[in-house]
Amino acid sequence: MEEFDAQVDATGLNCPMPILRAKKALTGLASGQVLKIIATDPGSVKDFEAFAKQTGHQLLQSESAGELFTYLIRKV
Repeated sequence: MEEFDAQVDATGLNCPMPILRAKKALTGLASGQVLKIIATDPGSVKDFEAFAKQTGHQLLQSESAGELFTYLIRKV
């Protein structure tokens, strides 16, 4: 598991809230820092892939364990 600088718990939240929470948290990070997001919305998988493409941030990891989804995003 890669190190991260900040974490967002978006469990129990549905689209678009996990993305909005991540976006807000990323604004507080410096370039190169890593944000970990934990979500339960199955739609968040495609959402975070699209978010990374649109913003240019790097999606380092996208994992699922049952109903829990974990993402690591490096701010550009």
